[in-house]
Amino acid sequence: MADAAGLPGRAWQRMLSGRRLDLLDPSPLDVEISDIAHGLARVARWNGQTSGDHAFSVAQHSLMVEDIFRRLNPKATAEELQMALLHDGPEYVIGDMISPFKAVVGGGYKLVEKRLEAAIHLRFGLPAHPTRTLKDQIKKADRISAYFEATELAGFSEPEARKFFGQPRGISRDMLPTAPLPALQAQALFLERFEAIEACRAVRAKVAS
Repeated sequence: MADAAGLPGRAWQRMLSGRRLDLLDPSPLDVEISDIAHGLARVARWNGQTSGDHAFSVAQHSLMVEDIFRRLNPKATAEELQMALLHDGPEYVIGDMISPFKAVVGGGYKLVEKRLEAAIHLRFGLPAHPTRTLKDQIKKADRISAYFEATELAGFSEPEARKFFGQPRGISRDMLPTAPLPALQAQALFLERFEAIEACRAVRAKVAS
């Protein structure tokens, strides 16, 4: 990427951890969970068009998706749970974009997203990308979360939400806390859940060895 003078343009983001992440060629070495949690807790779902005193953050959404995924897939491994929690990880630097706009932007956005996903996963010893089956399972949990976010927070009627996200099955609204949390609380809960899953992964790795 070059600027108007033909000089290389800046395509990196400086993180509060001190890391400098290249968005076009991200290195796993420049990924820190503290930066991910901080960023996701401050990125608003639905472009901020939700009710409540706080934005409904991507960090809180990620916790909800991992919870739904775990309920629907009780035999999921800790590795799979971590990939569910991190399914929107790239948004800590590229933000959340509503699906209709993603479709308009097209391939460029998806390429950057996939590179960031790979860097994040590799940083934490996960496969660069989920398998097709796992991706579909996480997407199902994601759509269920979106249904309840849409109807509880974003002003959608239930028929409208069913049209866009399908009818949730196996999950009811009383199972999910949808009240938007302050950024610092969402950040802390995200980090807490990440560390809990990592502890499970460490135990299983020790047993396997």
